[in-house]
Amino acid sequence: MSEISNPQFPPSDPDPDQTLAHPAGEPGVGAAGGRLAGAFRYALTVADGPIAGLSFVLAEGTTTIGRNPDNGIILEDVTVSRHHSVAHLDSDGLTVEDVGSTNGTYVNGERIEGNAFLRPGDELFIGKFHLVVESGDV
Repeated sequence: MSEISNPQFPPSDPDPDQTLAHPAGEPGVGAAGGRLAGAFRYALTVADGPIAGLSFVLAEGTTTIGRNPDNGIILEDVTVSRHHSVAHLDSDGLTVEDVGSTNGTYVNGERIEGNAFLRPGDELFIGKFHLVVESGDV
C-alpha cells in the first residue's frame, strides 16, 4: 500500500511504493490543464476542499483513498468514508474504484459503479474534495 511521505520535490531518494504529497507552491507543482512537471506518470491535485493545492503523486500499483490514517491518500472529512476509493496505476493507465463508500465516488460529475478509467484533466469527486488528474513527465 502507498503512503504519504514528507512533502519534498523532487524526492531525494524516491521509493516506488510511496505516494508523495506536494503542497501548493512547491517547484513543479500547480500547472493548469492536467499537467505537472516532474518525473512521475500521474498525480491527483486537490482543486477544492480543505487541502486545496496539494498534489498526490501516485506510485505504480494500488493507492487507497479515505479518511482513515491507514490510507495512502488521507482526505480528512466526514463526507469521506474511512475506506472510500482505490486508485490503480499500471501499464494500462490509471483507474479509480469506489469500495462501497456512503457518498460515492464521482468522475466528471458521474457516480461510478466499479472501475472508471482516468485521463489527465478528469475531475474526481470524493466527499467534498474535488481532485484533478494530472500527468507528469514520465
